[in-house]
Amino acid sequence: MSMQHRKARGITLIGFVIMLCVAGFFAYLAMRLIPAYTEYYGVVKSMELERKEAGAANKSLDEIRRELSFKFSTQYVDERNVPPQSITLKREGGASTLRVNYERRVPFMYNIDLLVTFDKSMSMTGAGE
Repeated sequence: MSMQHRKARGITLIGFVIMLCVAGFFAYLAMRLIPAYTEYYGVVKSMELERKEAGAANKSLDEIRRELSFKFSTQYVDERNVPPQSITLKREGGASTLRVNYERRVPFMYNIDLLVTFDKSMSMTGAGE
């Protein structure tokens, strides 16, 4: 009888540890970034709610900022992350565009931060009238 030698298949312990470290790194990255994106989706939803209100296109910037601030609190958006100065309203030729533009700095590890920039514009004209 002849014995055939088969090559061992599979992953070594060192390979498994390296794979685990890489997967852990990306899992930690996701855990740090998901709250920032969840907050951004709350900002977008607040903007959509504001746009659907009657007469939204005719409101002043101060009114919109005040109402968005209230809506942010119901959407779990921290006002420190989205300051009122980041909310702007542009009017051109009878059209109104609401824009929220802000940056979010997320501590990652040691002296490394992740900087995420969010910029959402939405037309206020024709909606909710």
